[in-house]
Amino acid sequence: MTVTHEPPAASAPHAAPTTDAEILGLYRAHLSKGRATLAELFGSHMEVASEGAWLTTSDGERFLNAGGYGVFIMGARHPIVMEEVERQLRTHPTATRILLEPSVALAAEALVSVMPPGLDRVHFALSGAEAVETGLKLARAGGFKRTVSMLGGYHGKTMGALSATAKEVYQQPFRPLVPDFVHLPYGDEDALRAELAAHPGEVCVILEPVQGEGGVIIPPKGYLKRVEELVREYDGFLILDEVQSGFGRLGEWWGADIEGVTPDVLLTGKALGGGVMPVSAAVATRKAFRPFDKDPYVHTATFSGQPVLMAAVQGAIRAVKEERLVTRAMDLGARLLPRITEIARRNIPDLVVEVRGQGLLIGVELVEAGLAGELLIELFNHGVVANHSMNGSSVVRFTPPAVLSDTDVEFLLNSFDLATRDLVKGAATMPKGGN
Repeated sequence: MTVTHEPPAASAPHAAPTTDAEILGLYRAHLSKGRATLAELFGSHMEVASEGAWLTTSDGERFLNAGGYGVFIMGARHPIVMEEVERQLRTHPTATRILLEPSVALAAEALVSVMPPGLDRVHFALSGAEAVETGLKLARAGGFKRTVSMLGGYHGKTMGALSATAKEVYQQPFRPLVPDFVHLPYGDEDALRAELAAHPGEVCVILEPVQGEGGVIIPPKGYLKRVEELVREYDGFLILDEVQSGFGRLGEWWGADIEGVTPDVLLTGKALGGGVMPVSAAVATRKAFRPFDKDPYVHTATFSGQPVLMAAVQGAIRAVKEERLVTRAMDLGARLLPRITEIARRNIPDLVVEVRGQGLLIGVELVEAGLAGELLIELFNHGVVANHSMNGSSVVRFTPPAVLSDTDVEFLLNSFDLATRDLVKGAATMPKGGN
């Protein structure tokens, strides 16, 4: 008997939304009304294309991308990363996870090659928060049941990561959180010593070498090394969250390298996927990784180490090495920081608190959060995308790529000059006081 299958009756084609207003309507209907409202403050532009340091909107405008929350250290669609990803897409993008698969092993080897000595075990994930969860679970599995994180630190919004992120507005709706988390002042060695001494052999310490979302908070010189020494003195466990500060962003491969620190676990993400794929990783010492070595199923994820993601990792590491982007980030930061500081002091002396930074992580702190929001809008009006800081709402943050040309640098500085001049004009018309 032959069975034939008739095609379904044709239905009227559904026209895909084509206008910015229609897309904005879909955001309101299906994603977030708040996100749509925020977009309207920036003119409801829709980004549709990107290359290098620049992105293009649906109406054909181009913007220099000095934002992206630290993802684009090598810019968008870097050719080396794209080459690796496209090759993998054509052959074997997603694995069964039953058989061994070469791309994940090669990506792990490449990542270990640029890590501080002693970090040679890798667990890949997708988001920075997942990497944080991995590090925290390694600590708990190793017997470290009490966790210390730092005020102003940002580690993500999954339950474990959120417990380490000491921000009331993010934590309050989801309490109770994971127990036994303590938050200490960033840079305070005495407070850390007291906590470690009170619980020897029980404490995991997680912190960032530079607090990015905290508003580009740079600790006192030598602080990171002293943290490592204190953790070792009291038999603790050290996690460095380098999801934002790592992969060349600070002008070194890792913030850990600046003071010669080797943690038990180093977390990376954002730029790890080359600005093309979402990838993160927790990289650990053999001792710290022992619980995962013992049981390969104790901590798993379906998309951990998938081939197309691992191709992006290999491409990203190749790009940074071959184009010397770590050195480039250091050199560009050394050019940008003093000039941004000079412009801010000249144009907005009464509105700026401080300009600070390291490498291509630069923060401009304003006297109030509202001014930071206004400066972001003014920068956008002059063709530059920057970011606010989630734990430092009065700080505008620049995280430009290390592929900026000289022309790009001058465009960024000129735009900042014009934006700060316009900020003064706007501030003069803002109402004073609480009326």
